[in-house]
Amino acid sequence: MLRILFGEPPRKDEGKLLEAFQAMERFAALLHERIERGLDPDHKLRKYEIYTLGLISSLDELEQSTYAASKYAAMVSSATHEGMTEEEQVNYSRYVYFDKNAFIRLFSLLDKLGTLMNDYLHLETERTKPHFSYFTVLRRMRERLPDAELTAKLLALKENGKESMNRLRKRRNMEIHFMNSEMQDDLQQNHEAYFEQHRLENLSQQTQDLAQMMDLVLDTLKLTFHHAYSQIKH
Repeated sequence: MLRILFGEPPRKDEGKLLEAFQAMERFAALLHERIERGLDPDHKLRKYEIYTLGLISSLDELEQSTYAASKYAAMVSSATHEGMTEEEQVNYSRYVYFDKNAFIRLFSLLDKLGTLMNDYLHLETERTKPHFSYFTVLRRMRERLPDAELTAKLLALKENGKESMNRLRKRRNMEIHFMNSEMQDDLQQNHEAYFEQHRLENLSQQTQDLAQMMDLVLDTLKLTFHHAYSQIKH
């Protein structure tokens, strides 16, 4: 959908993105088939189906925002706010919009996934923390399912992306709880030198962080839904 902004054809799903979509769609199809056969007396499978279809939509929206953010970031070459041309200012504003949209959606998607995982793995995370995140669920898996293959793989993904994830989480928390994330550097620079030009955030680093976390999300979805499929199938 958003590729029309750049005069490009619609996205063609391939690689990890395609694999993640296929894993979720296969799981949803299995659930639907079981439901149609009347094998869902407690409506658990219907709930899982709704969660999965929601995650498919969430991934589509996340990929589009991530793509748009990277495209607009590439259109900004100035190092300072004051040095930007009018066209760069417009593209920078668009970058900020889609970047925020992407990193907020990324954590939202993971937390939705965590809710599904907590239920189908019978982790009961809500007993110790009523409002939990995906990362709380991972800690619970480490406690309750330490020898499970899925636990080891998801923890390895988290560890490999730790630095980028921490930077992205800090920006998300700042955006949601304190101030606009792109204004953090402005505030710091105002303390250091009020009358000097204000440097832009490191857009290259931020787009790399987002790309790495997008990879983590795709790998996490593929692993989790392959596992969920096997659990329901057998």
